[in-house]
Amino acid sequence: MTLEEIQAIIKQINDSDIREINLDYQDIHLYLNKNKTSHRDATASSILPSPAGTTQAPRVQSEAVVASESAEPKASAAPIDNSETIKAPLVGVIYLQPAPDKPAYKQVGDHVSVGEVVCVIEAMKMMTEIKSKVEGTISEVLVKNEEVVEFDQPLFKVTK
Repeated sequence: MTLEEIQAIIKQINDSDIREINLDYQDIHLYLNKNKTSHRDATASSILPSPAGTTQAPRVQSEAVVASESAEPKASAAPIDNSETIKAPLVGVIYLQPAPDKPAYKQVGDHVSVGEVVCVIEAMKMMTEIKSKVEGTISEVLVKNEEVVEFDQPLFKVTK
């Protein structure tokens, strides 16, 4: 399976209503999860064995689920954060402005509405408009123009 095929799968899952997928194909294991917490057993061993008959190295289970669950009780002591993030739905190069001689789509202090374009990500020579799923004021731009961004990487912090 090539990187382009994996990126295409990620985009299709991200654009669908599917929340979680666990895919084993040839010698590739792909686990995608759009939930805040995973349905996988958080108490499972941190090292998952390879499927029988393969010679691949053991896979390490993500500990993000365990960390997020253990952090929840502490969150009540911290001040309430009324900000949300706009995250990258795919891997690619981010463009914060429509053209080099044009102003940025959104800057700190700008109001953003649901469905409004905040940037563009180029992946596999395709430009994908990234639209806000939240309404509020841009309080922080977390990336630089023409930077390579990863899937689910925070791009903007929006204060409601």
